[in-house]
Amino acid sequence: MKRISFFILVLNFNYSLAQTDLFPKIAFGSCAKQYHELFIFDTVLTHQPDLFVFLGDNIYGDTENMDTLKMKYEQLNSKKSFKNLKNNVPIIATWDDHDFGLNDGGKYYCKKEESKQLFLDFFQEPKNSERRKHAGIYTSYYYNYGDKIVQVILLDTRTFRSDLTKYSGEVKDDPRYFYDLDYYKNISKDSTLLGNEQWFWLENELKNKADLRIIGSPTQFGIEYNGYEAWANFPEEQKKMFDLIVNNKIEHVVFISGDVHYGEISKVDLENCYPLYDITSSGLSSKWHFATPNTNRVEGPIMENHFGLITVNWNDKNPYLICEIWDDKNNQRIEFQIRLEDLEFK
Repeated sequence: MKRISFFILVLNFNYSLAQTDLFPKIAFGSCAKQYHELFIFDTVLTHQPDLFVFLGDNIYGDTENMDTLKMKYEQLNSKKSFKNLKNNVPIIATWDDHDFGLNDGGKYYCKKEESKQLFLDFFQEPKNSERRKHAGIYTSYYYNYGDKIVQVILLDTRTFRSDLTKYSGEVKDDPRYFYDLDYYKNISKDSTLLGNEQWFWLENELKNKADLRIIGSPTQFGIEYNGYEAWANFPEEQKKMFDLIVNNKIEHVVFISGDVHYGEISKVDLENCYPLYDITSSGLSSKWHFATPNTNRVEGPIMENHFGLITVNWNDKNPYLICEIWDDKNNQRIEFQIRLEDLEFK
């Protein structure tokens, strides 16, 4: 658990609280190919965020050779735009499959411990960090803004994840699925996405005091089933998250996610709960040629390279979040407001 003051970060990086009444700003994104120039990081900096969150596929490693994986991290680190980002904005990160080391990999990946050490070293995790002591790379951060606390939880959806269930034509008669599907829902009661240890930790984290909780999930949380990787492939685990929030009356939760190479905002409406939003930003440099069906989509899709930005306005008498997607040409593609009172149990 790491507690940091936004005010201290602002002073360290020569930002001024007087610049804007909208504060703090949290930028995020995923899917950055280390052999691309990644000029989008320079675009990110024009918005003067107080934090940047890497949501996975931070490099495309895809190897069991740790020398090769290390070389690919070094390739990212050599980019002028990444150095500029790193020198001007605090960075936190989790991983997805490509920097984990195996496409669509899970708990049986044979090099996950070695890969973990390279990941933590690259993102300069302190040597005495709890993250180095427990299995997986899940962690949380707390940022102070006056008397308000922003909690950022970064999940690990790789280290403990059960095998995916191969698609066998279960929805072949549904015309929405015009593409080749990879996976179907794993409905086994003992299947897991996060694993018991991470679930136990998460429940305790969500009970800590915070005025806004941003949960970073490398794979999409709020979408419907689409045949690719997502929480929807593990419906029991998705329900477990719903139940954790509802049963413990955890308020002011927003999800951010990556993985799919396009941007969108999804909304899950549950009985006896406020709407759960998932803001997906995927494609810092990667692209895809279509967006999958998603009846939960309320904004998007954005197919161009982009990053996400959440700005918190606590100065308004009715505080709200501005959730944005900005493309690599610095065009605002999505602006969506969420009032904090709408993330509360009635």
